[in-house]
Order: sequence, then C-alpha cells, then structure tokens
Amino acid sequence: MSDLLRAPAEIKYAEELDWLESVDDNPKPFSWRLSPKMVRLFVLGSERSDGLDREISQKWFGDRSFVERAIVTLASDRGLLLIGDPGTGKSWLAELLSAAICRNSTLVVQGTAGTTEDHIKYSWNVSMVIAKGQSRESMIPSPIMTAMESGAIGRFEELTRSTSDVQDALISILSEKYISVPELDSDSIVFAKPGFSVIATANSRDRGVNDLSSALKRRFNFVRIPVVTNKKSEAEIVRFRTEELLRRHQIELDVPPTLLDVLLRSFADLRASAAAAGSDDEKLESALSTAEQIGVLEDAILHSNFFGARSLTAHTLASSLVGSLARRAPEDLAILNKYLHGVVEPRGKEEGGSWPEFLEGGRDAIATLS
Repeated sequence: MSDLLRAPAEIKYAEELDWLESVDDNPKPFSWRLSPKMVRLFVLGSERSDGLDREISQKWFGDRSFVERAIVTLASDRGLLLIGDPGTGKSWLAELLSAAICRNSTLVVQGTAGTTEDHIKYSWNVSMVIAKGQSRESMIPSPIMTAMESGAIGRFEELTRSTSDVQDALISILSEKYISVPELDSDSIVFAKPGFSVIATANSRDRGVNDLSSALKRRFNFVRIPVVTNKKSEAEIVRFRTEELLRRHQIELDVPPTLLDVLLRSFADLRASAAAAGSDDEKLESALSTAEQIGVLEDAILHSNFFGARSLTAHTLASSLVGSLARRAPEDLAILNKYLHGVVEPRGKEEGGSWPEFLEGGRDAIATLS
C-alpha cells in the first residue's frame, strides 16, 4: 500500500475487512462479503455494546439512519442515489459501502459532459476487431458491465453532469438488469448476477445542469446527505482526515486544538455570512464545505512542514484560508477582508489567543493577492 498515492478503501482497510469477514456469522444478501450489520459497523465504527474483540475505526461521520437506508437499498434491486452539497462525503460513503460489500470500489464511471453510452456499456478494442472481428474477447466492458458480470457494486459519480442520453441508457440497465450487444451473433446479452447494484452520486448544486428524468428517479432510492453543522462532528471529520494526511506524508507535526477551533469557527462565521447575504455577489464562490475546510488545513500543514518551522501557526492557517477561498478577484478578497475586519479583529481584541496572529496572516495574504 505504501507505493500507492491513494489506496482504495478495500486495500487501505484490508486487514480490518478480513477480520470482520472471519467473525461475521450473520445472514448475507446475494454474494455480499459482509452482512448488512457488519457493513454498517465497518462504515460507522464499533461500540462497546457490539461485543467485538477489537475496535473498528469510524470512517464516515454522519447519521446512522443514512447508512442503514443506503445498505437496505443495496440489498434490494434498486439503485442508490446519494445526493447533497459538495464536500458532504457522498463519494467516500459510496466507496466504503462498495469496499465492504464486494471488496471492490474501483468500478467507477465519472459523469461529465463528455461521458457517453460506451462509458456505461462497452466499447471495442479496434486492433483486435480488425484482426479477428467483433467478439467477446475484443469487447472492452465498462465498469458498470464488469460490476454486472461479477455481481458487484458499480459506481456512477456526478450523475447529473452526464447528458440525457447516458441517463436513459442507465434506466435500461437498472430496469432490465442486462446489456444487449447487438454487434454479436451469439452470446449477445450480458446479464447481471445477484448482488449487482449501482451507487450514484449527485451534487445538489448542479440542479438544472442535466436534471434526472422521472423514469430514472424511480429506479433509485434517494439518500440526502446534509451539510455537517454540528461543530463536534465536523471537528471529528477534520481531525480524522488530518491524521490520515500526516500518516500518508509521514509528517510529524502538531496541530494545536486551538488552531483547529479557529478554523472551525472561521468557517462557521463565513457560512453564516453567506446565508445572510442578499445576492451571490456577496457570497464567497466556495461552498464552504467540510472538504474545503480539510483542504485549507492540508495546505497549511504542508506549507508549515516544507517552508515553515515545522509547526502550524495561526498566520500560516489564515494565509491558507485566504488562498484557498479567494477564487474570484476582487469579489472574494473583498468578502474575506470584510470578515477579517468585522469579525476577526474585534474577536482578537476580546479573546486574544491565536486570533490576532490569524488576523495578521489573513491581511498579509490579501495584500499579496490584491
């Protein structure tokens, strides 16, 4: 795993999955590697009441009911659509579920304006077709077709980014559970094996890009993933991802709890300001998601490790925040400047702590970018 830039969940947590499978005596749907109860436990982590001989780490932070509904959906013959704002952990939850159920989370189609039916059905190896003609050997199955043939979970990221033609093709797959290959004279239908399902994700901010048809919506159970607003839960997510980052980069650097609090409160302030804004021009272009919060902290940690005193400071954190969130100039810079002077400066005078240094770092970054 050390030679992979980013290991998929089934490799990253292979030892944990192996152990869960060895002690799992609960009924399993289809060809699932773990029972629904153990899938939930793998995603949400173990508790003392579970009575296990070892602790299972929590990997996704959210409401238990969302995970349970997702698992139940995958145990049926319906697709699962995870929908929510950017950075709410939709893709990570889809990956964890796939890893736990079939030990393969890499059967992924990325939805874009350029995604075609070939990406969800099949294409051809041109050189083999020229040499030997069209056959099953010269056919290149899509990740979705591979999932059908192996009874696994196929994933479709950013479904609403793909065109209506692609979405219509997916309706047939979800309804009929087979793909017809008319170019072949024999063996021309690929049937789905038990256990096949599709987990799709959709960005709620993409509404209007390529809206889902009512026919496609009927093939999915919807699970809406809300933005994390609980400060404690968000702190757990940020801390979890930060520890992963430090391990991956083999960095020994302390992240003071006071600076984590500064980051959390800053994002909460900026979200409140965006909610109260009268127009889009008064809002940051950033979605201010938990994922972006993690990105700000990652940037600050790496900068401190490579160019700082190998310790995270409020000045560096503020510089990373401004650099990450100021995507439009001068609009976003003006919003951040207003926040620094209207909120951070009075707070620094009242509370002290890291806030004065955070204010200075933010001002310096804005001056540099202006």
